[in-house]
Amino acid sequence: MAVRSVLEEELKNSLRLKKNYERALAKLPKGSLVKKKIKGHEYYYLILREQGKVKFIYKGKNVSSETIKRYREAKQLRAKYRKLLSETRKQIKFLKRALKNGR
Repeated sequence: MAVRSVLEEELKNSLRLKKNYERALAKLPKGSLVKKKIKGHEYYYLILREQGKVKFIYKGKNVSSETIKRYREAKQLRAKYRKLLSETRKQIKFLKRALKNGR
């Protein structure tokens, strides 16, 4: 009985964490900023996926260092949240299976 209640509580916490990670991912700016060198000149593009297709959106020759920093940080955070979300989903799957089998 006590083990079941601990598992149920852990499942609730994991579901809450999953929702928080998904919300945090949704708040991050979409895509990544890339610098392309074309005929000796550097240009910045925002690369992202829309409806399963990769899109390049021209941002200009000069992009502020603040914008570059923001997209770099967003890319790192996105990787972190995706990893945490993956681990949490595996934990939820395990907990649901354990609760189902422990009836």
